[in-house]
This record gives sequence, structure tokens and C-alpha cells, in this order.
Amino acid sequence: MHSPLEQFEISRIVPMEIGGLDVSITNSALFMVLVVLVASAFLILGMRRGSLVPGRWQSMAELSYEFIASMLTDNVGTDARKYFPFVFSVFMFVLCANLMGMIPYAFTVTSHIIITFSLAMIVFVLVTLVGFIRNGAHFLKLFVPSDVPFYILPLLVLIEVVSYLTRPVSLSVRLFANMMAGHTMLKLFGGFVVMLGALAGWAPWLFIVALSAMEVGIAMLQAYVFTILTCIYLNDAFHPSH
Repeated sequence: MHSPLEQFEISRIVPMEIGGLDVSITNSALFMVLVVLVASAFLILGMRRGSLVPGRWQSMAELSYEFIASMLTDNVGTDARKYFPFVFSVFMFVLCANLMGMIPYAFTVTSHIIITFSLAMIVFVLVTLVGFIRNGAHFLKLFVPSDVPFYILPLLVLIEVVSYLTRPVSLSVRLFANMMAGHTMLKLFGGFVVMLGALAGWAPWLFIVALSAMEVGIAMLQAYVFTILTCIYLNDAFHPSH
């Protein structure tokens, strides 16, 4: 039986080197490009006609748009609508990457910590810049809890700063760990299903189908969690004193 971790190995598809730097096209890079193409095709083709009575494809595209727009407005406010393209792009990338990883023999790019950490750092840097641009030094109020006795204030400020700086780690590890653990479990149980199928009939196969359905649900949930946390962090940038 092959190791369940083999599915996460990065392999070179087109080896390239520029100035001693390895810039090879890997399976991870290829699937990131495919994720962007699939997400773009889903939205562009779904809205190419813009019918007043939308079909199924247009309805799904509009539903995804309205879902993120409502999430951003409810959690941050109407002033944050200018950042909708960014939040929507993050959601669609993570969602499509997670779901494409469920296709047999596909590569799950969000199962690698370097990918999820890069996404989390982009969110972290954007939120920090927005916070200082909108509020100036007043953004530092985010780290100073209100109505706190002065003798424990330095400790709480330190805790708040450390908590803020670890946001990219927690945001990236949550997505990476869930996707890696889920796919490893599927691969592991899938191997047992093949062996048990001859003995127990259809029961093991039904189990793996249910497990796959659960993993699809987790893939969608993780895209939602990543996006809602992005909105919450944006809310801190817009309202640091709350």
C-alpha cells in the first residue's frame, strides 16, 4: 500500500533554473493556475448573458457574489465594500482549491502550509495597512483594552500584540491542517475499503462515499471560515477602538 502522504509530494513538471534559482513549474503551481482559471470561468461564463431569469449556473454565480457581499457588510459595514473584490477573490480561490483537491489524482494546493501561510500573510499585511491608513496611530487602540486596571494593562497589551502577530499562523494552520488531515484520512480508509470490499460487500464503499461527502462539506466550510476571519480582521482595521 502506498503511503497516504504521497499525494502531497511536490514534483517538477517543467524543470527550469534562472540564475541558480529553481523556478520549475511544479504540480502545485500548475493546479494553482487551474484553480484561477476554473474560478474565472465559473464566474465569467455564468454571467455572460445576465438574464433577468437566471439559470442554474448564473444563479450559483450570483449566490456566491451575494453571499460574500452580505458577509462583508454584516461583519465590517458598508464602507468596506471597496474591499469586496479582494475578499471575494480569496473566497473563490480557497473554495475552488479545496473542491478541486477532491477530484481523484488532483493536487490539493491548500494542503501545503506555504500556500495557506502566503494567503494569510497577504490578508494580514492588507488589514494592517488598512488599519494604519484609515486610523493612523489610533489603530494602536486595538491593542489597548478599555476599562482595564492600569497595573495589568502592560500584560494585556503584550498579549494583544502577540495575539495579533500570530494571526497569520492560526489562519494558515487551520486551513492547512484540515485539508491535509481530511485527505490523509480519505486515502487511508480508501485503502482499507479496497481490501474489505470483497469480504463485506457494499458497506465499506458506502462508508467511503459518506466520508467523501463529509470532506466536501469540510472543504466548503474551511473556505467560509477563512473568509469570515478575513472579514473579522478587516472589522478590527475599520473599528480598532471597539
